Amino acid sequence: MTDSPTVNNDFIRDIVRADLAAGRYGGRVQTRFPPEPNGYLHIGHAKAIVQDFGVARDFGGVCNLRLDDTNPGTEEAEFVESIKEDIAWLGYTPGRVVHASDYFFQLYEWAEYLVERGLAYVDDQDGETISAQRGGFGSPGVESPFRDRPAAESLDLLRRMRAGEFPDGSRCLRARIDMQAENMWLRDPVMYRIRHAHHHNTGDAWCLYPTYDWAHGQSDAIEGVTHSLCTLEFDSHRPLYDWFLAHLPVAEPPRQYEFARLELTHTITSKRRLKALVDQGIVDGWDDPRMPTLRGMRRRGYPAAAVRDFCTAIGTTRNNSVKAIEEFESFVRRELNRTAQRRMAVLRPIRLVLTNWPAGTVEYVELANNPENPADGTRSVPFSGELYIEADDFAEVPPPKFFRLSPGREVRLRGAYFVTATDVIKDADGAVVQVNATYDPATRGGDAPDGRKVKSTMHWVSVPHATPIDVALYERLFVTAAPGEATGEALDDLNPNSRELLLGCRGEPALADCAPGQVVQFERLGYFAADADRPGLFHRTVGLKDEWAAVQRRQG
Repeated sequence: MTDSPTVNNDFIRDIVRADLAAGRYGGRVQTRFPPEPNGYLHIGHAKAIVQDFGVARDFGGVCNLRLDDTNPGTEEAEFVESIKEDIAWLGYTPGRVVHASDYFFQLYEWAEYLVERGLAYVDDQDGETISAQRGGFGSPGVESPFRDRPAAESLDLLRRMRAGEFPDGSRCLRARIDMQAENMWLRDPVMYRIRHAHHHNTGDAWCLYPTYDWAHGQSDAIEGVTHSLCTLEFDSHRPLYDWFLAHLPVAEPPRQYEFARLELTHTITSKRRLKALVDQGIVDGWDDPRMPTLRGMRRRGYPAAAVRDFCTAIGTTRNNSVKAIEEFESFVRRELNRTAQRRMAVLRPIRLVLTNWPAGTVEYVELANNPENPADGTRSVPFSGELYIEADDFAEVPPPKFFRLSPGREVRLRGAYFVTATDVIKDADGAVVQVNATYDPATRGGDAPDGRKVKSTMHWVSVPHATPIDVALYERLFVTAAPGEATGEALDDLNPNSRELLLGCRGEPALADCAPGQVVQFERLGYFAADADRPGLFHRTVGLKDEWAAVQRRQG
């Protein structure tokens, strides 16, 4: 981690402090981040990462990365590696990297332990029947006809299941708890199911795979986790978490605590729906800059520090809420304003020709790399008599309150000279393709010695020195703040205009030297990230306008 530890005061840290004061767990603090490797991490995972690793850091403890790989049908080694890389990008180093599948032998031994004590049994019913028999809230559960199967018989069947004698779905192992419990998770939950499938970590060694609820708490216990931190949707799972541990030979079991997950407006974090975006070709992949995945955010240019700071600032509570995406972007903008170097680029170029410029003359303008950080120094930008300016910086017939360039109006070119438009050249369709102007040599540096003022300063790029670039502009991927709220399907609210690709843009020469992933501020336009794989392509990270401030003003 590059940032220093902070003093946090939230209910989880209060619990940890109380445990330390009471001498629980021998004064140790150990957490874990346990994602399932069935997709790429997203912004919701970032909140959990910051919490899991942050609690361990604040109390001198350790946080492991544990891949919750109990479902071979959906998990891949690709996702395992991406999770490791994303955590490293966020700035965290796990104490250990482990897998739930590392504990398959111990989990299986404990399953036999429960069977031998009449606390688990093999059920021959299919999954659909078992699900129907669970009942629902306010309706009773139906006990399986195999619930009272003798322990010796269940143990024999379990061992034969482990040996691969039975086909998928033909039998399962269930905990014997209470089919009338108000908490649905206690109604004899499934612990093991038969799946003859190749596993990315264990190969073909197993055809019997544990469910999440059976593997989760027991993996915590095996690792020595003290505080098992989960998001609120696992609150109802906690009684089952505690039941399993209470009936196993675990000396000092971990405890589970739940906090609110992170949700953003105009964003989805369902892995199933994110996968649908990828599979249906709606986005270019898990790292598409429009995706809320950490890969997508990284490619778009979001700094890891901004993600961490946002997750820390919103705090840790037990109350679910949806944060405005504009608030998140304000953290991105603030970090980039501090760290990103400035460059000039023209996205929709037209030519500006200075008719009184000395032919063949090139001057150099000194501009600050980052006014927020003088230590970044300055750069020399070539200036000539032929320039590119933004098409919307010129209006032949200016509308009211238009202060940029128009015939007869004087404006400042950033760091260079005052110029006055004189006439235009149009193509066969009547579109302006070139603006002719004169410059005032006395205004070198962008100021007039006679003290006259202009109402607009425009950026520019010298035509003979310009670097060709392409630019991808992004809007919200979903048009509504709560995707799917009206129809029940988030993909119904997709924005068909979420990306605009501009070809043939022009930038100052220094843009040719941008490193892959480097973020720079295009002056007056926003922050843009150089694509990691395609030279010359820049993704707009975020605009310059502080939209969060506007949201706050509207909210009173």
